[in-house]
Amino acid sequence: MADRAKNQKFSTLFDWFDQGKDGYLSESDFHQMAILFTALPGGEAPENAKALHDAFDKWWSLLLAGGDSDGDGKLDRQEFSTVMQSSVTTPENFETAVLAIADAFMRIVDTNNDGTLSFDEYVRMYDSLGIDPAHSSDAFRRLDRDGDGSLSYAEFRTAITEFYLSDDENAPGNWLLEPPR
Repeated sequence: MADRAKNQKFSTLFDWFDQGKDGYLSESDFHQMAILFTALPGGEAPENAKALHDAFDKWWSLLLAGGDSDGDGKLDRQEFSTVMQSSVTTPENFETAVLAIADAFMRIVDTNNDGTLSFDEYVRMYDSLGIDPAHSSDAFRRLDRDGDGSLSYAEFRTAITEFYLSDDENAPGNWLLEPPR
């Protein structure tokens, strides 16, 4: 059951990252994701853009080094899922790749610089990234664990960590990109 849940989440992530919609992930796809994120209000700040691009580059390097089994410079869905579980989500890599993106992302989308994401910031941000506002509205309510109407950096990091690492199919973080199936 746990492997099925993670494979489903990684498949959803694969589809989201596959910017070329060719069924493979490439360095270009990761570059495009960084451009999408830095196109959000706040992404133009040089320190935010650099942190985000560096984190996406780190993640791509980890994926390529550990997952490109045929040496073609790209990853198919199975290669991606395998390397996500065997390398990217290990403690020594997760912080510097995935959570580094989450931290830079929070700095970008926290447009009023109050250290939290409001409901409007969250929904607008995900809408800009192609996530249906109806879904992100529901996800926000699930991720706002203390019910204060905003997501703190800690709540957002918890959601990211659950999405990537949790075997619990009912974890709120599983709602980041789409409803769990």
